[in-house]
This record gives sequence, C-alpha cells and structure tokens, in this order.
Amino acid sequence: MIDRRDFLPESARRHALADAPLSIGHGQTNSQPTTVDNMLELLDARPGHRVLDVGSGSAWSTARLAEIVGPSGRVFGVERVPELVEFGRTNLAKYDFPWASIHQAGTTLGLPEEAPFDRILVSAMAEKLPQDLVAQLAPEGVMVIPVAGRMLRVDAAGGATAHGDYLFVPLITGE
Repeated sequence: MIDRRDFLPESARRHALADAPLSIGHGQTNSQPTTVDNMLELLDARPGHRVLDVGSGSAWSTARLAEIVGPSGRVFGVERVPELVEFGRTNLAKYDFPWASIHQAGTTLGLPEEAPFDRILVSAMAEKLPQDLVAQLAPEGVMVIPVAGRMLRVDAAGGATAHGDYLFVPLITGE
C-alpha cells in the first residue's frame, strides 16, 4: 500500500489523512485522495501497461500507478518544476518500483520519445484537450484529464466522456 504521508513535505504530513489537496510547494498540490481514486478508476490501468503520469508532482500518483501495473509494466512520471522532479524521485525511491521513473518535462507536452502509452493520467487542468497527448496514446489507449473544469476520459481517437467537475492547478502546455 502506498502511504500518502511518504509523498508530502514534512509540514503537511500531519494532514495526510485529510480528503483534501495539500500544498507540496512551488504552487503545486498533492491532489485530494478521493479525486486521485476517481481518476485511477476512470483510467483503468492494468498490469503490464505503459503509463504516462503528467504533472507527477510529489510522485504519489506515479507510485500508485506503479503498484497497479507491476513489474511487467512501466510508469513514466513527468514534471515541469525541477525541485519537484527531485522531490518526486526521492519519494518514489522509498518504494521498490524500478519500473517507475520521474522525468524533467521538456518543451514538448508529455514524453513523446517513450510513446505510445496504454494510459495517460494528467493531474493539471487543460484549457482544451491537448492533441499532443492524444497522439501519444496507443491504439487502444485511454487518457484521463481535467479539461475546462470537467474530468474527461479520452480514447486514442480523441472521443471523450465527461465525469464530473474538478479544480486543478493549470496545465502548462508551452503553447
């Protein structure tokens, strides 16, 4: 089991059991547990899947995905804030998941050099559906992403279904 406390700054650990987003610094948050649970359920990652975790932050969702896909899968966390890349790597190292890694985001959204992905989880709000990420999905792939206040489950053809209203930090797309 992945302990949220292991992915929070010392100052926030006493609130680890709260069903609320918690600050991890740099204007970013460790998402509300119920929200993460809902997103993971929509994502439906399976053992052996290759998964991209965009906006990995503290690496809590990366670790949870690594637990799901197991050693036959692969999880790539991507984060823009260099300090959070290091924080996430340190947190992820508390668990024995050599099939999971955290990468510094480049100028392109996602991690196209590692595509295609069976699943993509995005933990930041996009203004519109980022086609750069849809293009990184495998033919039967699924992406879960908040867009303009709605949680979307998107297929590789770009078809989407909405699953409730959510608030997230903004997704930086480079556009």
